[in-house]
Amino acid sequence: MDLAAFGTFPVAICHEWNTLPHLQDYEGDPEARPFTREELQRFLDYADDQVSRAVKSKRKGALAAYRDATLFKVIYGWGLRRTETSKLDVVDFGRNPRARQFGRYGTLNVRYGKAKKGQPPRRRNVLSVMDWAVDAVADYVENVRPRFGFPDQPALWITERGGRLQPGSINDRFEAYRDALGLHKELTPHGLRHLYVTHLTEDGVDRRFIQQQVGHECDSSLAIYTHVSDDFMNTSLHKALAPAFAGV
Repeated sequence: MDLAAFGTFPVAICHEWNTLPHLQDYEGDPEARPFTREELQRFLDYADDQVSRAVKSKRKGALAAYRDATLFKVIYGWGLRRTETSKLDVVDFGRNPRARQFGRYGTLNVRYGKAKKGQPPRRRNVLSVMDWAVDAVADYVENVRPRFGFPDQPALWITERGGRLQPGSINDRFEAYRDALGLHKELTPHGLRHLYVTHLTEDGVDRRFIQQQVGHECDSSLAIYTHVSDDFMNTSLHKALAPAFAGV
C-alpha cells in the first residue's frame, strides 16, 4: 500500500553505526531507591510515635511532631516533591465531585510543580486516592494546625514562630527519623514519591492516570520512578506468558 500510494516504503534509518549507544536503562540516581512497604510502615509509625511521646511527656514540640508526621503522609499520599509540599497552602485542597467521600480534600492543587528551564512552575491538580491520608490531613488542618496560632498564615505547614516550613527542615526531620530507625542512608523524602508511583502501579491503576498525578509529560520519565516488587513482576510475567503456553 505504501509503495502504491507514495512510490516508496518504510525503511529503518537508525542503526548501531549511526546512533549513540544507550548506556544505562535507568536514568535516575543509581543510589536512590524507594522504601519497601515494611520500611514505609515503620517510618510512618515512628513519626506517629514521636507525637505520642511528646504529648505524654508534656514537652514542647508536640505540635511540630504532629505536623511532620502528617507532612510525610501527604508526600506519600499525593506523590509530591519536597518543595511542592513545602509551598502548599491550606486553600490548595478542594472538592472532587466524583469523590464526595473526601469532602474538601478531594483534590490538591500543586501550584509549584517542577518547572522546565526558563519557565514558571507548572501547576497540576492531584486527585486524592488514599482515604487514610485524607483523614490524616483533615485532622491536622481542622484540629492541630489552629493550635499553632497565626490565623493569617496561609501555609499548610507552619513553624512554631509562624513561618512557612522550608524544604531543608523537611529534610532534617526526615533524616533524623530515618537514622533513628537505622534505615539505609540512600532513602530520601523523594523516595516516598517514588513509592507512591510504585504502589499505584502494583495496584493496577492506569498508567496515564499516574503520569498525570505526578506531573510527568512522558511515560519514560515515569518509568524511572517505578520499582515494582519481585512478586508483582513474577505475577505479571506469568499472566503475560500464560496465553503463549496454553495447551503446551
